[in-house]
Amino acid sequence: MDLNSATWRKSSHSGTQGGSECVEVGDFHETIAVRDSKDLDGPKLIVTRGAFAVLVAELKR
Repeated sequence: MDLNSATWRKSSHSGTQGGSECVEVGDFHETIAVRDSKDLDGPKLIVTRGAFAVLVAELKR
């Protein structure tokens, strides 16, 4: 899957609490991709929009 055309955005918590760890979320058609912002060419987690919504809801609890 070629994710070059995905629209990537950083986590809103990027750089908070003195850390530099960050993930980016890419909007790609019917899927969501997650990657490490320090390793743009590294592995990506690809999930459906529904699965990502469930993940985010669980993280907010």
